[in-house]
Amino acid sequence: TYCCGAMTVEGAPELDPTHLSVFDCANPCGRTGTRALSWTSHIHMMAAAQPFISGAISKTINMPNAATITDCQEAYQLSWQLGLKATALYRDSSKLSQPLSALVSEDEVEEKQVEEAAVPASAIAERVVEAVAREAHERERLPHRRKGYTQKAVVGGHKVYLRTGEYDDGRLGEMFIDMHKEGAAFRSLMNNFAIAVSIGLQYGVPLEEFVEAFTFTRFEPSGLVEGNDTIRMATSILDYVFRELAISYLDRNDLAHVKPEDLRPDSVGKGERQSEIMAAATPDAERAAGLQALVSPGFVRGRLRVLDGGAAAATATVTAEAIPEADMALPAASGAGQAGVSVGVALSAEDGRRAQVVEARIKGYEGDPCSECGNFTLVRNGTCLKCDTCGGTSGCS
Repeated sequence: TYCCGAMTVEGAPELDPTHLSVFDCANPCGRTGTRALSWTSHIHMMAAAQPFISGAISKTINMPNAATITDCQEAYQLSWQLGLKATALYRDSSKLSQPLSALVSEDEVEEKQVEEAAVPASAIAERVVEAVAREAHERERLPHRRKGYTQKAVVGGHKVYLRTGEYDDGRLGEMFIDMHKEGAAFRSLMNNFAIAVSIGLQYGVPLEEFVEAFTFTRFEPSGLVEGNDTIRMATSILDYVFRELAISYLDRNDLAHVKPEDLRPDSVGKGERQSEIMAAATPDAERAAGLQALVSPGFVRGRLRVLDGGAAAATATVTAEAIPEADMALPAASGAGQAGVSVGVALSAEDGRRAQVVEARIKGYEGDPCSECGNFTLVRNGTCLKCDTCGGTSGCS
């Protein structure tokens, strides 16, 4: 019985009761076990070893299911007093599922009932979570005047217009899908599908769930994608739409066929010559005009102006001034009620510096200073960095 059935040595014959402490565990064992290590014994054991260890101890302090918040506070207080560097607490059966559980009802005799001992606690916890979720997930409606963007693309020869609406903090709140040259039934289905997804987003459904559910779906129209700078192929309209949303709002570049770094004028690895990379750099005039592309002129009601400021020097400053609405997140400047955003635009004097940056990237320099010589000539060497100037490393050999 005590070798195979009781799961404890308490009460076993020919065993001195004074020796039972050698077999004590974090929780009472079996149906008849009553002995267990207290949570203070865990802390004292760790405190005895801490002076001989430079770092923290990877040891969890097990607490019984009846432990209170006060017990947890006292555990952290005692750990601090004894000089422990880290303390991790776990209360028995505080998870919905755990490999071992000490919660066994007195009337459970069958082995099957012993295996299902943790189910009631799990069911209660699930009901509490569902109740809290129902109270918390009320519909969060978007403002009447909202930001967003429109993306036009051609998927398998069919034009698709994707329009989005955002909350003030930039979160996606709605989407609309417009098809060109499609029948009324298919177009209506896509419109109503977009409305259903929008309602789900406003009720708190994470965009990640929609992305995982609808990417890689396969139906016609599908094929090559034209007009999108990051997506080149889609297996369906839904696959294209949620790839675009994942890239734009979740930074899921793994779903893109063109990486963002591939669009940079100084990207390397495709056999481009130095002169071709420099020629592809964005002209200064286009860079200044690109400031207007960051804000929707319609959203700010045409109050975005790009002005040339400063005298003819080595560099010039382009200031984008916008008079935002009261509900916009941009702070209003004192006096005139305008918000100014200054962006330095490089002119001819910066061409040499840009060439040096491109050359450094081609050589593989990471941009961090060497701790030995101070030069910015660190290159990747496995998981560490190596200096081309002095040969020093950041920790590895």
